[in-house]
Amino acid sequence: MSEHIQLSLALCRIGFYTCLRTLCCKGPPPPRPEYDVVCIGLTGSGKSTLLSRLCSENTDTIVPTTGFSIKAVPFQNAILNVKELGGAAHIKKYWSRYYQGSQGVVFVVNSACSAAELEASRAELHSALQHPQLCTLPFLILAHHQDQPSARPAPEIQKYFELEPLARGKRWVLAGSSTGDLEGLRDAFGQLINLLEDKHAEHTRI
Repeated sequence: MSEHIQLSLALCRIGFYTCLRTLCCKGPPPPRPEYDVVCIGLTGSGKSTLLSRLCSENTDTIVPTTGFSIKAVPFQNAILNVKELGGAAHIKKYWSRYYQGSQGVVFVVNSACSAAELEASRAELHSALQHPQLCTLPFLILAHHQDQPSARPAPEIQKYFELEPLARGKRWVLAGSSTGDLEGLRDAFGQLINLLEDKHAEHTRI
């Protein structure tokens, strides 16, 4: 057998064993990072339904949350452990009891609500943005129900809520959303994940 053929066979064997070792010894993919997030907003803002949509759950029997519920919402690059707090008047006064341990905040506002409800949402968001346990955390603010005819666009919500002066120096994202637009919801939460990753990287450097 010529040296050329022997060399070719040797290279083939090396390639075969390399491929076999890669297939057999490849470990499981690294775990996705997990972040603990609190989700707040008035009753009717759509918190429960949008979280169920993100988890691919049936939304036909959704009822308003009483107390709180927790969902592990999977994304390609992270898992968000979302603690959703009920938005009824008798529950809101206890929100702050559940803030501890949060790494990010999702605030949902019904962009098609009445003027009185919008003002109530504005007051709750201002309170959350200034709360000692939340004021340094990344915020995702969803102007939800954008598919409704009476919905106010996200820029109008931003102006009415005075987000520019109030949230200056904070990490926040405002996005329009609707339950039927799953891709838009995932994109909005993806922006929050980016903020969470940035904050985690900054904390690691410190």
